[in-house]
Amino acid sequence: MNPKAQSVEEYINWFTGDLKARLELIRETLKKAIPEGKEVISYHMPAIRTSEVLVYFAAAKNHIGLYPTNSGVSEFKKELEEYQTSKGAIQFPHNKPLPLDLISDIAIFRKFEVEAKPPKTKKP
Repeated sequence: MNPKAQSVEEYINWFTGDLKARLELIRETLKKAIPEGKEVISYHMPAIRTSEVLVYFAAAKNHIGLYPTNSGVSEFKKELEEYQTSKGAIQFPHNKPLPLDLISDIAIFRKFEVEAKPPKTKKP
């Protein structure tokens, strides 16, 4: 089994060069979009959360994956046409500039989506 990073900083530091710089750009973009968010490692990936995880991201061989859940992909379907997507994932190829404004918009959408949910109540 692969090692699990204990922090987002540790995860990013596993990488070098351009890939590390791209991960840092995503990290900074998410921190600016959701300043109240907390950085966590979840499912072995960096993520930002408020009351729940809003967006995950991770490095892959040929792309960086952004995982904003199904709604985060479907809400931005038109803007994401040039990228490979699946139900809850977006692939940003290493050979293209990162769409930082779009990443920010997706994170903010997820924040408002989560805030709009009714609070969970504990069952007796």
